[in-house]
Parts: sequence; structure tokens; C-alpha cells
Amino acid sequence: MRYSQSLSGRLSLLFFSLFAAIVVLGLASAWSLSNSNEVSTDVRDRWLPSTRLLGDLNNFTSDYRAAEADSLLQSTAAERAATLHDMQVLDQEITRAQQGYERIRHDDEESALYGKFSSTWSAYRQSADQVIALASAGQNAEAATLYRTTSRTTYDAASDLLGRLTDTNVMRAAQASEHSVLAFRQARWLMIGGLLAAGLMLAVVIFQVRRSVSRPLLDLGRSMLQLAANDTALTIMHTGRTDEIGEMARAVMVFRGNAIELVQSQRDLAQQAAVLEEKLAHERNVTELQRNFISMITHEFRTPLTHIDAQAQRMISLKERLSAEEIVERAGRVRLAVTRIVRLIDNLVDTSRLLDSDTGLFFCTESINLGTVLHDACCLQRETSQSVEILEDYGPRPLHLHGDPKLLLHVFSNLLSNAVKYSKNSGKIVIQASQNHGITSVVVEDNGIGIPEADREQIFTRYYRGSNVIGFDGTGVGLFLVATVVRLHGGNISVESSEGKGSRFTVNLPNRLSPAA
Repeated sequence: MRYSQSLSGRLSLLFFSLFAAIVVLGLASAWSLSNSNEVSTDVRDRWLPSTRLLGDLNNFTSDYRAAEADSLLQSTAAERAATLHDMQVLDQEITRAQQGYERIRHDDEESALYGKFSSTWSAYRQSADQVIALASAGQNAEAATLYRTTSRTTYDAASDLLGRLTDTNVMRAAQASEHSVLAFRQARWLMIGGLLAAGLMLAVVIFQVRRSVSRPLLDLGRSMLQLAANDTALTIMHTGRTDEIGEMARAVMVFRGNAIELVQSQRDLAQQAAVLEEKLAHERNVTELQRNFISMITHEFRTPLTHIDAQAQRMISLKERLSAEEIVERAGRVRLAVTRIVRLIDNLVDTSRLLDSDTGLFFCTESINLGTVLHDACCLQRETSQSVEILEDYGPRPLHLHGDPKLLLHVFSNLLSNAVKYSKNSGKIVIQASQNHGITSVVVEDNGIGIPEADREQIFTRYYRGSNVIGFDGTGVGLFLVATVVRLHGGNISVESSEGKGSRFTVNLPNRLSPAA
């Protein structure tokens, strides 16, 4: 949903509308209360006093008529004087009531009735005065006749007009009272309706504020918290709005882009740090290997060269006393030392050529009988070590598989050479081979010095030598080369050993190489 107005403008419009509605409702309520108050005031200031004064006039005029009748019945001067005094008091009360009624606002009909009553009452008063005057003069018969005729007629007319005026006033007062009640009810319902309308307007304003302001701000706040927690896989809402909320949403979008770039930069830095750490570890490893290699080469070459030098010096110093047999013996020892050096050099050259060059140049597979390769390796060891007994067990069937015969011969020659080298003079070497479920397993077992438990996990590491092989010649690359060639054939090698009791190496090779190999 798009918003074309600014947030401040829409909020101002909402609050102005609410204010206008409150003002209108207030004015309507004030008018209703004013109308109700006006009607109530009219009842209080007009109809109630008029009704009271008319009631007083009815009472006073009837009392005045009765006093006129009493004046005819008085026999003494004192009684007549008392009656006259009462009539004067009543006349004053009637005059006061008339004056009070005249001060009240009346409509034309009431004014016309009151005018007729007032003139008729004045005529009655004149007749009553004549009756009293005749009675005071002792003319009771003439006074009684006037009382029953003219005085009675004018009094009845005045009383009738006063009754009509009273009935009209009572009826108008009742109507005004009903109008007052109706106005009060209308004012009450108008106020209730105004309160409900104001409440509804307030609810609409609150809903609009929550929908347009509060909820979007909460959404943007949650998005900022997610971005602060590096959660950049989120959707920023309200970006299509053209008001202040839209500006904030687009600012959060920019912040999200910066956060994504920062996270990516952190990942790149972490990857670079990991690469650098790996390279540093590799350099340290290479440096350590070079140090070990130099130390090993120095040690391994020093021993045979020392033997060669000693035998040469011995032959020079005893040249005139040595027999031909002694010269041959010492020359044989020199040759053995030279052979040892040559073997060390060959192992290093072969290993370096295989591991540091393209293995594809030296890895050439073909269908072979592994039993033949194993037998050739045993024959080579028997020629160089005639004091050690090597027992072979390959089963009744040929061990056909795909592999590189030269590399495999190197593998098992190394294993047999180590078994011979680290075994006792009278020890036996056992080599067994079998095939099962497409796997050819070869076991080389000896009863030599064994491998310490702390060295078993590292014996296949390049240039690593066990802690108990001091005094034995070697370069520390034989088992590393064995493991490399076995992996090149898609197989694996494991060792079981007990220090002082011997070792058992197991090589598992697949009969057919996988395409990846």
C-alpha cells in the first residue's frame, strides 16, 4: 500500500478531525444543555410563579367574597369594622398577587384573559363597595339585594375568567414541564451519542496511529535488531511508502546492504586468515620436516661413512700385514656401508620422484597376480637377510587384481624390510594374503621391537621415526611411501602393535580400481 501524504500531515489531519468532532459535539451538547436550561428556566421563572399567584388570587378572591357576605351579617359596629379590616387586608394581597402576575411575561391569550379578569374584578369591587356602604348605613335589605344580583353576577364573571386563566396556565405549565423533560432527555441522549462518537473517533485515530506509525516502527525496530545480530536474510517492509516511515525503511535497506557487505568482508577476512594460518602451519611443518630430514640424513650418512673411513684407515695402516682374506673382508664391509648409503639415496630419490612429481607419470596399472609380487619381495629380502625366516601363505588361488606391480613391490619390500630390520635374529616373519568380496588383504606380521603407543598415529608421516628405533638405519619415508601408494590404489593400511612383542600391518586393496583412482 502506497501513502501519498507525509506522516506528519496525515497525523495532523487525524488529530484535527478528532478536535473538530469534539468541538462539534461540545457545541451540540452545549446547545442541548442551553435549550434544556432555557425550558427549565421558563418553567421555574414563568409557569410556577404564575400558577402560584393565580392560586393565591383564587383563594384571596373567594375569601374576599366571603368577607363581603359576612359584612351583611354583622350587627354591631365593631364586627363591621373587623370585617372591613379583613377585606382591606385581602384587597392588599389581591393587589400584590396581581402586581406579581403582571410582572411575569405572558403570551397574548393569557394577557387578554387577565385583562378581562382585571376589569371584571374592578367592576365587582365597585359592587362590593356599594354593598358594604349600604350595610354600614343600615340599609340591609338594599345591600342584600345588590349582593345577590349585580355583585354576584360580576363576581361569578371574574371568578370564571380567573378559572379559565388558571386552567390555561396549568395546561401551559404542564406542557412546559413535559417539554423540559423531553429537552433534558434529548440533551442526555445527545451527550451519550457525542461520547460514543468521540470514543469511536478516538478508536479510529488510535487504530490509524497503530497501523500507520506504531506497527511499522516496531517492524523496522525488529529488522534493526536482526541486522545487529548479523541476520541479513530478512525482508525490509514499508519501503514503498513515500512518507517518513518509507524514508526510515529505505535507510534500513541501506543499513542492511552495509551489514551484508560487512558480513561478507568478515567472512573473506576469516577465509584469508584461515588460508594464511594453513599456509603458516604448512610452512612450519615443512620447516620441521626439513630439520628432521637434515638431522636424519646427517645421522644416517655419518654412520656408514665412519665405517668406510675406519676400514680405509685400518687398511692403510696395516697394508703390509694384511692378508688377502682380511683385505677382502674389510673391502666387503666397505661395500656394505656403501650399499647402505646407496639404498638411503635410492629411497629418497624414489620417494621424492613419486610424491613431488605427477604420480600419473609413474602409476601404470595392469592385471597382475599379487602373489607373484609378494613372492618376489620375499625373495629379495631372503637374499639380503639370510638369518631371518620368512613364511608365505597366499592360499590356493591366484590373487588377481589391477595395480602397479613396481609400486606394489616397493610397498611390500618396505614392509618386509622393516619387519626384518626390527626383528630379532631368530625371529620369524609371516606374510599372508587372501581375497574376499572384491578386496585383497595382505598381512605382514613380525615379533620385533614393536611400535610405542604414542608413535602409532604418526608412523605414516613423512620423515617421522619412532622413539625406539635409535641405532637402526632408515629415512622415515618408507611407511609414508607405503601409505601413499596404498591410497593411490584406492586401499587402506592399518597397524596393530605391542611394544616389545611385534607388529602386524594389514593392507587392503580393491581388486578393481574405481574410475576416480
